[in-house]
Amino acid sequence: MTLSSEVGRHRLPGVEARAGKFPGPSLIPALNAIQARLGWLPREELEELSRTMRRPLYEIEGLISFYPHFRTSPPAKVSVSVCHDLSCWLRSGDDRIAEVRARYGDDTEIELTEVSCLGRCDSAPALAVNEHPAPVAGLDALVTAARQDELAEATVTGRAEPWPNDPYPANSTLSGRYASLRALLAGRMSAESVVATLEASGLRGMGGAGFPTGRKWGLVAATEPGGVKYAICNADESEPGTFKDRQILTDQPHLVIEGLLLGMAVVGAEQGWIFIRHEYGPEERVLRAEIEALREAGVIGANACGSGRRLDLDLFVSPGGYILGEETALLECMEGHRGEPRNKPPFPGNYGLHGRPTLINSVETFADVPVILQRGADWWAEQGEGDSTGWKFFAVSGHVESPGVYCVPMGTTVRALIDLAGGVLGGARVGAVQPGGASSNFIGPDRLDLPLDFGTLAEAGTMLGSGALVVLAEGTDLLAAATNVLRFFRNESCGKCVPCRVGSTKAHEVLRGVLDSGAGALDEARRDRILQLEETMRKTSICGLGQVALGPVVSVLGLNKGAAAARPQPRPEGSEEQPDR
Repeated sequence: MTLSSEVGRHRLPGVEARAGKFPGPSLIPALNAIQARLGWLPREELEELSRTMRRPLYEIEGLISFYPHFRTSPPAKVSVSVCHDLSCWLRSGDDRIAEVRARYGDDTEIELTEVSCLGRCDSAPALAVNEHPAPVAGLDALVTAARQDELAEATVTGRAEPWPNDPYPANSTLSGRYASLRALLAGRMSAESVVATLEASGLRGMGGAGFPTGRKWGLVAATEPGGVKYAICNADESEPGTFKDRQILTDQPHLVIEGLLLGMAVVGAEQGWIFIRHEYGPEERVLRAEIEALREAGVIGANACGSGRRLDLDLFVSPGGYILGEETALLECMEGHRGEPRNKPPFPGNYGLHGRPTLINSVETFADVPVILQRGADWWAEQGEGDSTGWKFFAVSGHVESPGVYCVPMGTTVRALIDLAGGVLGGARVGAVQPGGASSNFIGPDRLDLPLDFGTLAEAGTMLGSGALVVLAEGTDLLAAATNVLRFFRNESCGKCVPCRVGSTKAHEVLRGVLDSGAGALDEARRDRILQLEETMRKTSICGLGQVALGPVVSVLGLNKGAAAARPQPRPEGSEEQPDR
């Protein structure tokens, strides 16, 4: 049955336009392969792809023009990408970029590009040489190696001891892992009991919006029983300050994959994918090795764990763009289209990949499932502080002594997490904090004893978001910091809707003008203009990116006036992933 006939049969609101789009299969993996082989996408290769796949060339060109990873001209011998977003900016990123330009700017063999978050905020200012990630201190050695064609693949070193959410011993092997999956496929555990345990545990989606995980799994399982379904792990974390999923993929690929396979078995999906950003090449290789080992051991495949059920996995490498973290934009990408968000409803649980019910959860959400099923809902609930439940991974960056990933009980205070990261650089005081990544509202130093949880942060006018806590020392220009965040959202807007595309651009022009003039603060006319743009974008943008893009700026305006926030954090509903993605 074709996609257009599916739409016509169901007559689901909001998907009528899907009937006019090109059918699959997605050309993005083929484009990724060409670029990996040649470094760019030559015209003759695109024409050959068009003939082979019987797809119009203008469709292929439309894809290429949307995704920032694709190149239509040959790269320089050495490509240096340097991050200019908030966590790197706080670590003198602008100065380091200027130094790199002074050192290599006239070198014809080197292409220097300022880019958005590379997901390496713990080593800020972060950069990559020919997609090999490194801190700025490692630049010269990597450039030399790239010139001599001796740049090796980047590798990752996993944590020696298991994180608190890992039920398996440090020295366990594949045969000793995947216990919950084996129990479910052997009939010692039922799909209904898995859903009930997850519901009782209180586990919520750790991608941002916090939708109850057990409820989501139950809803997808109940949709079209026996029909074709899919499951996807969203590993496309691309928000400034966010890198905890990268660490989980490095240290716990077995938990992420087991959680995904459990979700597939519960909802009735035979095929699953991990959708990973292309900047995570080292982590991609870790996952591929784990998946291949599972296939060789018979844990996945046509007869998963000898159960007679088919469970298979693959990776889908993102061609770039923060918007792809929004679950419907992710689906558009996987289907081979431009990654523009869909109108909702319908939601992916009912109408997802190729129009079929699709389970989508984040990396951390899937990684928490195995320990909950092995140790029980009560155990998970007891791990939190106060009324909070479970463990929570946080990426801590900015003005702290020890940036990195920390796994703490949910409900740990902002102050305690900062202390765990070594405190503020140089013993300075806290000036402000973004507790949930770039899309979360800033809070002032009077809020450091806030428990880090969904409800408490929402009541305080911000949000838990992506679990990315960015610390700004006292004396930091908060308006400049918020403008840096807005630049990211302006650049990452997919452009589909006018409020987001135009509003973010106009607001950035206003703020940039104030900063460049040295005024230091907005006058009442400019302030009112920003507030009007924020309200328009929040109420009329299609997806969460536009709805929250100006929230951080407006919260800073409130802090500068001595208030906790000028507007409450927008909370779009209906998505497990971050509200802004």
